[in-house]
Amino acid sequence: MGFSPQLADIRFGCGLAPDVPSPASVPMMLDGLSGPDHMAQRFAVEDFDGFQARYQRMVLLHRQKREAANQADQAPLQDEITEIWMKTREEEVRWYGQILSRWRHSPNGFRERLVLFWKDHFTAMGKVGILRLGTQPYVESAIRPNVAGSFADLLIAAVTHPVMLQYLDQNVSAGPNSHAVAVKKRKGVGLNENLAREVLELHTLGVNGPYAQQDVRALAKLFTGMTFNTTGEFRFAKGMAEPGAQQVLGARYGGAKPQQARVLAVLRDLAVHPATAAHIAHKLAVHFVSDTPPPALVDDLTAAYLRSDGDLMTVYAVLLGHPDAWRPEPANVKPAFDYVASACRALGVEPQMLFDQAVRKARFRLQFPMAAMGQNWLRPSGPNGWPEEDDAWITPQGLSARIRWAMSVPRLLGSDLPEPADFVDTALGPFANDRVRFAASAAETRTEGVGLVLSSPAFQRR
Repeated sequence: MGFSPQLADIRFGCGLAPDVPSPASVPMMLDGLSGPDHMAQRFAVEDFDGFQARYQRMVLLHRQKREAANQADQAPLQDEITEIWMKTREEEVRWYGQILSRWRHSPNGFRERLVLFWKDHFTAMGKVGILRLGTQPYVESAIRPNVAGSFADLLIAAVTHPVMLQYLDQNVSAGPNSHAVAVKKRKGVGLNENLAREVLELHTLGVNGPYAQQDVRALAKLFTGMTFNTTGEFRFAKGMAEPGAQQVLGARYGGAKPQQARVLAVLRDLAVHPATAAHIAHKLAVHFVSDTPPPALVDDLTAAYLRSDGDLMTVYAVLLGHPDAWRPEPANVKPAFDYVASACRALGVEPQMLFDQAVRKARFRLQFPMAAMGQNWLRPSGPNGWPEEDDAWITPQGLSARIRWAMSVPRLLGSDLPEPADFVDTALGPFANDRVRFAASAAETRTEGVGLVLSSPAFQRR
């Protein structure tokens, strides 16, 4: 089977919708990546430039609180700290509604899927203070604008971002012979290998890549100096950087005086390494096609990556043009967010209205159930992100949560439920089988019929 508009929406997009036409061709899907980002404009989420104002204000308030003479002087400062924190937490919930709304309305779901794929590949969460709520602004600034460019640019944007630096403790990493350690003798400051290890193991070469511990340590020394200032902006602190050259994978980087250029150089070389090409190709094939992707597909994606020096549009074109990508049999199980978001899309509900008008209800109807399904929004358990394997999502607990949600929540989402017999075609198109059609037609109520369609294996896979 070759290209199919409905399969394009199901496998490479956000699912079928009653009022959004499916893409007509592969070129249309690719053009949608390079054109204006209409969904980000229509359903705006604060980018990191905007978030920095919150961060900067919080830093100033905490400083003033420490310097305050007594508790009476501290009280109004603490009140403002609490107010900013609570307002930002509420904004984070609304951002979730905006992301759902992008999935609900996007005519080019491939962009939305890629944003989540790369967000997961470059998992990062702030660990301290208000940066703990900065994950989605990080995605808006570092990930989303770079999904159609070069992998090198995407890698640099993610790895040098303040949220990533704090998440992996890079902002406090200092070279053993740096000014901060050797001269100032700062307590608690030393070399941290977290970011270097994850860049090699997760972001570029892969867990079985051709690197050794000495490469990790050398890369960690090259990374020293990457931090951010009190305004939340990246800066290269030469006083924390390890002087001298370092050797990573046999190549020499840097000189006597540490400079940010050495960081960019090693990242660009890692971005075009053959092991990186194979690692990224395999991850894309697993995510979009199968837990066990056809070797020919992985090989062709790897070759496209290498000949284009990691140009992502070239790789996507090979993925979408490959016959192995269009096998009609349902393949991967949808992760929890994809499941909830594609259900909202199929039902034609308006998530942004829920999150604008009833944040608490929206959390109980959409966000908390997703956590019960095994995916706590923006809070993966580690830097390797969410699992891709089907059996990670189809667990007894996760499946029970999906069925409970499908049977109870859609009727509460603010729109009239469709006729179940019609909803089968809306949600599954030509991929609805006789079993799900019978179940929908035999249901005693619309609630039950719609719930059966959403609970079906056909809808839970793509």
